[in-house]
Amino acid sequence: MSVKGKIRHQLFLPRALSDRFEAVASRPGVSRSDMLARAVEAWLDRKDVSELDARFGPRLDRITALLDRLVRDSHIELETLALFIRYELTIHAPLAESDSAGRAAGNARFETFLNQVARQVASGDRTLERADRR
Repeated sequence: MSVKGKIRHQLFLPRALSDRFEAVASRPGVSRSDMLARAVEAWLDRKDVSELDARFGPRLDRITALLDRLVRDSHIELETLALFIRYELTIHAPLAESDSAGRAAGNARFETFLNQVARQVASGDRTLERADRR
């Protein structure tokens, strides 16, 4: 039987639970159907959440740990690069505007550096991993 989109269910409750249920349901503005519907919905929602958490929680925890390590590593890499750049800029004097040979040599070294980085990235080789194997 259906009333206004609702389906009738028959259920059995232990005496103590039934007495508590009737005491709360006897208050004004509280219907037994609404009370049971909210209770069943809350139970099902909790059940769904705990199943999802059990199923995906460990994976999400591993992904979070991996992302935390990636963020930490990127901070280390950026700090290393910044310190290296500061050091290089501190020990090398700027070239004079008229020093075209020095600028050409610097550009050639820079192109060599970029090509080396491109080769390393393309090969999948990591310089620090190679240094660890020595």
